[in-house]
Amino acid sequence: MHFAQRIAAVIITLGLSASLAGCGFYLKGTNPTAAPLAYQKLNLVLPKKTDELEKQLSVYLAASGVQLSNANDAYTLRVLEYTPRRQLLNGKLTEVLLRLTVTFQIEDHQGNPITAPRTLTAARSYQYDLATVNTENQEESYLDHIVIDDIAQQIARQIAANRLPKITPQSTSN
Repeated sequence: MHFAQRIAAVIITLGLSASLAGCGFYLKGTNPTAAPLAYQKLNLVLPKKTDELEKQLSVYLAASGVQLSNANDAYTLRVLEYTPRRQLLNGKLTEVLLRLTVTFQIEDHQGNPITAPRTLTAARSYQYDLATVNTENQEESYLDHIVIDDIAQQIARQIAANRLPKITPQSTSN
């Protein structure tokens, strides 16, 4: 009986350990999405009417270990272009294509670009029948939020993984 209790304890311990690893648990200091030291402090500079993107970026960057700061030693994440598009395709059903294109770069303390501009695009679409009662406005509003959230996640992942191409001295002399 004593041997069976030991086996049960080992099996329970292994099962609990596997479930912790499976749910994404990790010890502090080993976060696989931690930002590189160069971008630990970032200042966000976005165009007007992009409050939703700024809010989502703040959430995802903070979650990946980036401290948002207006300090002089903080790098700047500058959104150079923010272009939402809405395309309407008419047919038997009406299809709406929502697309958001964002171009950004990281700059140093003096405003000189460190990374090459990176352009990201996210798109969603939905269909509806004009003959039926629909909730087009609510669906479009919801999908707009999804598209912005997708772009914010892409930017945060690329910064956290340090996947942004750095500018070489030859490319800045042009």
